[in-house]
Amino acid sequence: MLNSLHVKNMALIQETEVEFGEGLNILSGETGAGKSIIIGSVNIALGSGNFRDFVREDAEYSLAELVFSTDSETVRAEMEELGIPWEDGEIIISRRFKGGRSVSRINGETVPVSAVRRLALGLIDIHGQHEHQSLLSPAKHLEILDAFAGDAIREKKELCRKQYRSYMAVKKEWDQALRQESDRLKEMDFLRFEVQELEAAALRPGEDEELEQEYRLLSNGQKIMEALSEAGNLSGCGGYGGAAEEIGKALRCVSSVQEYDSALDSLGEALGEIESLLNDFNRALSDYMNEFSFDAREQSRVEERLDLINRLKAKYGSTIQKILEGKKEREERLALLENYEEYLGKLEGRYEEAKKALEHTADEITALRQENARRLERLIKENLVDLNFLDVQFEISFRILTSPGENGRDEISFLISTNPGMPLRPLKDVASGGELSRIMLAIKAVLADQDDVGTLIFDEIDTGISGRTAQKVSEKMAVLSSSRQIICITHLAQIASMADHHFLIEKRPEAGKTRTEILPLTEEESVQELARILGGARITETVLDSAREMKEMAKKLKNPKGV
Repeated sequence: MLNSLHVKNMALIQETEVEFGEGLNILSGETGAGKSIIIGSVNIALGSGNFRDFVREDAEYSLAELVFSTDSETVRAEMEELGIPWEDGEIIISRRFKGGRSVSRINGETVPVSAVRRLALGLIDIHGQHEHQSLLSPAKHLEILDAFAGDAIREKKELCRKQYRSYMAVKKEWDQALRQESDRLKEMDFLRFEVQELEAAALRPGEDEELEQEYRLLSNGQKIMEALSEAGNLSGCGGYGGAAEEIGKALRCVSSVQEYDSALDSLGEALGEIESLLNDFNRALSDYMNEFSFDAREQSRVEERLDLINRLKAKYGSTIQKILEGKKEREERLALLENYEEYLGKLEGRYEEAKKALEHTADEITALRQENARRLERLIKENLVDLNFLDVQFEISFRILTSPGENGRDEISFLISTNPGMPLRPLKDVASGGELSRIMLAIKAVLADQDDVGTLIFDEIDTGISGRTAQKVSEKMAVLSSSRQIICITHLAQIASMADHHFLIEKRPEAGKTRTEILPLTEEESVQELARILGGARITETVLDSAREMKEMAKKLKNPKGV
């Protein structure tokens, strides 16, 4: 349930905190006192409202915060998926607006607004005038019926969605295949040309790298030979002059005096090794130069091969590997087109199989809906009678579509007749605003046992009703509040008298400004507020007595045994 609401710097509210209780929580007050701010603040915290409609211009920031307690498995699974820790079933949802941007948090963890909206589905259900108007849409009727059917239909609908996606994928392929039949021969000719071109190229993985290395060598042959010839001259590769001759002289000089000092032996050995290494170098250099040859025709061949590979890269892929993969894909496509009749036959089989599976599941969903529709009709009618629709007739009409969609193949409509002798007609053609409010209440009363949402908020549930009808609505809300928390904004004494917890929304002048406060009422203060609702500006003892009587009657109705 919703334990508390904390609001700061929202419209006429500077700062306030409301602690709600179990059962029926009633909020009442004068017109214009700011009752809409309360629902607006809850919606904002849950990511459904716009801060800019409520934020105070003189405030540094605005805040709406809700504290829930719940043992819902649906909520637990959602929290685990979000990776947000929680203890003792407490969930704190807040949304703060500052500097033109808002930040949402769940238990202190910053989250996207979409995550708050998903979590809120298992915590709270808010019904205002917009929700009542949604009853005019047949899509809403189907949603209500499926919610009533619950687990019995949920798995079938998920299967239907998957089958529909599979069916649409194979249907798209099938439609394309039929359209492409006229272009098949043209595509086959083009693919054959491309495959033959790639086969003629006979590419090898890594061939381009090898050719590029060979081209660098061939295109720089003269430069290489000139550099090596100069190196040979300097090292004495030809046997005359150069480093080899000079090192030989140095070695003879050192050898001529080695007998006089044994320390000179190491110098002689070092020069000997240098001479040996230089001789090895000169032999290797000579061998390389003798074997090196430049062939202009080979260079031309390498250039032509590289040009071919680069042209194929530009056309088929940036690497030889990608070109070869593309060749394989073209070969597979060509094989498919060459065996097109076989392909079409298999595709048609897949199409018919997917269609049959989808239609079978859709028919099962229809059967479940029709079965549950009869029960839902009866229960809604019973609740409508409780809400003073005395001669009401209610029916759920089915229209079965030829082709199923991801939600099955059913279009349904709620039909109602509120007067004897009048034919059943769609809600949008019959119901007034007040009647829509009562119909929605009847539906919520039926659905109350189908979900584990702990809190229901009703705004404008009393639109267009009074007298005995208002009394019936108050009794129904009292019954509904016995199994879950109800928060209701009302201007009717009959509904307010049923309050387990009564709050007054009051507008007060302060320092030249107007501010809204929410005050919890004692038993006697609740009676005073009922008297205000009943009597308006002038509250007499007679009005007070009537208010006390209403309060006592409400207690007896909610607790007939006086326990």
